[in-house]
Amino acid sequence: MFPVKLTRHIKWILLNAVFLFLLFTAYRLILYNTFKPAQSVLSLKMLLLGSRFDLRFIGIIFLPVFLISGIFGCSPFTHRRAKTAWIIYLSVLYSVVILLFIIDYQYYAYRNNRLDAEILSYVEDAKISMGMVWQSYPIVKILLVLFLLVFMLVKAVKWMMTIAKQMNEVRYPRAKNTLSVLFFLCIGFVIFGKFGQFPLRWSDAFSLNDDFKSNMALNPMQSFFSSLKYRNEKPDMEKVQKFYPLIAKTLQIPVTDSTLNFTRKIAGKGNNQPNIVLVLCESFSYYKTSMSNNPLNPTPYFDSLRKQGLFFTNCFSPAYGTARGVWATLTGIPDVTMIKTATRIPRAVEQHTIINDFTNYNKNYFLGGSASWANIRGLLKNNIQDLKLYEEEDYSSPKVDVWGISDHNLFKEVNQALQQTNKPFFTVIQTANNHRPYTIPGDDAKKMGILKKPLDSLVQFGFNVENNADKTNEEYNAMRYMDFCIQQFMEQAKKQSWYPNTIFLFIGDHGIRGDAGNLIPEVYNKKGLTCEQVPLLIYSPLLTTAKQYDFVCSQIDVLPTLAGLAGISYNNTTLGRDLIAIANDSTAPKFAFILDIDVKEYGILDNHNYYFKKIKGKEEGLLPHHPSATDLPISYYRELAEGYLEISKYLIYHNKIK
Repeated sequence: MFPVKLTRHIKWILLNAVFLFLLFTAYRLILYNTFKPAQSVLSLKMLLLGSRFDLRFIGIIFLPVFLISGIFGCSPFTHRRAKTAWIIYLSVLYSVVILLFIIDYQYYAYRNNRLDAEILSYVEDAKISMGMVWQSYPIVKILLVLFLLVFMLVKAVKWMMTIAKQMNEVRYPRAKNTLSVLFFLCIGFVIFGKFGQFPLRWSDAFSLNDDFKSNMALNPMQSFFSSLKYRNEKPDMEKVQKFYPLIAKTLQIPVTDSTLNFTRKIAGKGNNQPNIVLVLCESFSYYKTSMSNNPLNPTPYFDSLRKQGLFFTNCFSPAYGTARGVWATLTGIPDVTMIKTATRIPRAVEQHTIINDFTNYNKNYFLGGSASWANIRGLLKNNIQDLKLYEEEDYSSPKVDVWGISDHNLFKEVNQALQQTNKPFFTVIQTANNHRPYTIPGDDAKKMGILKKPLDSLVQFGFNVENNADKTNEEYNAMRYMDFCIQQFMEQAKKQSWYPNTIFLFIGDHGIRGDAGNLIPEVYNKKGLTCEQVPLLIYSPLLTTAKQYDFVCSQIDVLPTLAGLAGISYNNTTLGRDLIAIANDSTAPKFAFILDIDVKEYGILDNHNYYFKKIKGKEEGLLPHHPSATDLPISYYRELAEGYLEISKYLIYHNKIK
């Protein structure tokens, strides 16, 4: 049966693994054929990806079996009690798998998505849930089928044990040990699931660009356990209903009934189909830049560029972290999850984005590393129609560190790719080198020149990595390198045919916590708003005037603003607003919602005050940061802050593609 000489122990594991793999495959085909849309064609890519998910869980299941059964006294081939125990264990294991298949099948029929941890919420009201199940499903028939399958599984487990016992054993101890080590490494690779820096994740299923096939590629264990840690992160619907009128009024949505409607259909104003280049700049902390009048002057080129465009001095990401920044920018929803990030939640993978309203555009997303990071691939590929995603393996440039190719080479690759386009494009570029380990390739270092500043000066003006002079200088030069890369990119872009009809928007994905001294209001330092304050610059040859805006705004406003500048008609379904329209409307409230995950605090920052409140407990405060007074009471800020928090929780799960 096995052409290669293996130990009897390994052969037994492989027999069971193959058997379980066939069960997974058979179930996937049954599920696919039962629920497939009329035009759906069975995809080999879906089956192969699904097989990788299956093999991963088979590896997780059988790794402890392999390790424990190899211990003296636990081998099913030398100890009768061990044999009986393993037969019982594997029979129960396979029975649980079959039960999960049945539950997953009915769950998909009911909710049109794979089994996830949301099913546990039904246990909280078990009596009603069991009544619903009894009245909705043929429970007696299901149990009879389950008992029959369990009987057959027990027979199969015993048969595989007998077959393995009859196989020849490898005689030499050294050969046994070598084979065991190799087999262990093979299991480890199967569990990791892919070649590369990141393991196989649920979001890889959504690279298929087909929601149904993506769901089919998953298996119930993958979807259930991936969502388990997030099951309690759900909105309080009473609070959502309570705060909806306030948030709707803020967004200028007419409230005619209790329906939670956030959709605003914005009519275009003459679409000339300008190209869009949106650059998400890693750790682009406002107070560390030249635009804050920082005496270290780390970003002179960007400072010169902002004087020719529309520059927003008080823009804030809703929360710290790159994944949260990408999420907020592309969806218009603050990422208010407390455990990890919204990009990692399987149930939140389907999102409407205004990018899709740029019809007849090529859509590109460039990042120097891998989109498996933070499961960002699921957000991108599942939601942006016909997206061309460029990652480290798609470039000719060499990888320089954990984040992939250098930002300089990333911008070069972008320019080369855009030269080939024959349609308007919406292009997103995500940089990475302004992040530890602060890699600056040798040639670039020579060209831009590495500067060394005294530690006390660096610390005084916002640069301080572990109070280490070498590391702090690296951080400072990494910020300079970002400026250098943007300069190289723009100088090359100006030579391209697409440049005259292009709108560029640069924004930081997040800031960095630190003391900026008198470069920014003291409240920003005291409450850690340096984590969120980022530069926002719109630059374009199409602009006739340059202007600086000092009112408070948010990262969630990026896409509505770009759509407004492009003159397209679009559907806005979340919390972002067109900043140019806000600037021209004296009655429009100007503020940003902020969540500080580190200190478990949320708040509202406007042009006058910062209101903050602890997530747990009653501690709150209203801190002024501008000399001009405001008559708004603390209750207004409290309601607005809690409203944005609860509505954001709601929208994470209710902003599906229309």
